Amino acid sequence: MKSQRVAVIGTVGLPACYGGFETLTAYLVKYLHAEHELTVYCSGKKYPKEQRQTHYQGARLRYLPLEANGFQSILYDCLSILHALFFADVLLILGVPGGIMLPFVKLFTRKRIIISIDGIEWRRAKWSKPAKWYLRFAEYLAVRFSHADISDNDAIQNYTARAYSTRSRVIEYGGDHAQPQPKTPAYCQQYPFLQEPYAFKVCRIEPENNVELILSVFADLPAYPFVLVGNWNNSEFGRQLRARYQGCDHLHLLDPIYDQTTLDVLRSNCHVYVHGHSAGGTNPSLVEAMHLGLPVLAFHVSFNKATTEHKARYFGNAEELRAHLTNTPAEAWQALARDMREIAHRRYRWEVVARKYSYLIQKVCSERPSTNLVPHISQLGTQELLQHQLAHYQVLTPFYEED
Repeated sequence: MKSQRVAVIGTVGLPACYGGFETLTAYLVKYLHAEHELTVYCSGKKYPKEQRQTHYQGARLRYLPLEANGFQSILYDCLSILHALFFADVLLILGVPGGIMLPFVKLFTRKRIIISIDGIEWRRAKWSKPAKWYLRFAEYLAVRFSHADISDNDAIQNYTARAYSTRSRVIEYGGDHAQPQPKTPAYCQQYPFLQEPYAFKVCRIEPENNVELILSVFADLPAYPFVLVGNWNNSEFGRQLRARYQGCDHLHLLDPIYDQTTLDVLRSNCHVYVHGHSAGGTNPSLVEAMHLGLPVLAFHVSFNKATTEHKARYFGNAEELRAHLTNTPAEAWQALARDMREIAHRRYRWEVVARKYSYLIQKVCSERPSTNLVPHISQLGTQELLQHQLAHYQVLTPFYEED
């Protein structure tokens, strides 16, 4: 099949310096630029003119003078879609804010549309009621008028099946860019907590990540150091939390760390990784922690359970979190770490993710795309599931999982 011209829409841009979609885009470019003509749209607000590149690892970069997140993301995505109509064969749209454009694109053009709905964005606590209404409507349009929709998690696939009577394609994130790093004397001097056991978390400081709940528990456990890396100054919520807890000597509330090696030093040497996300799908920070071989203590929602194949430890409130931290023996954490590493190596590698995206691009561009691109797996046994990297279907409660 000929090379397809693919426009990647909805990210902050490249080089990646923000979040999960940006990291995904960077690895799609790395692995697919030789077989597809890729164009990535970037936010001019995040890349000063003197720092902008015209190309990145073989992909073209195009800049728009708008923010890629928040309210401006609607206009940012819509303008990116309009511009891409002039040259692209495939619109690979990451996120739903531009979903309002898709009925017109599908009805009046021959462009192929692939969309990743990015978890259940409208449920996030940070959005106002009007924003939640719009995002839910945009999600409906995105699923209804795309040629293929992507869920990054089996639980999200269950949600779209229930909500829209459709079957999305599950393509997770990779995490193998995160690599274990040793504790060097220089790092120990810069971060003295490295010299003792500690718990760790990295996230955006938002209510749905249960930051307040987690901090309240660790504040009452002075013998258990806790390190949290996040964007504290981006919101009043974050600033207030930091002010409330910064007086606790065993709580280390660090600003965002964009250097991969430094972040991996802090993550890979922790005693336990605490994952409080309650929204989204396959959270990048979680699969990165799993690749680092960390024992995971995750918030009790279906997305996290699906990602960890129900093998992590889970908490739904402060009491459960405190009980896990104080009662779990060291050997149990060690066994859990081995389980997390095995799952990550089997499922969450970027080369595998990129191949799945390439396959889907080729399918939607075929002359008569299939109405169902999902393989039939109901008759496969354990060995066949392992061979095709689908072993997670053994452990999921299919379709109507409640929590």
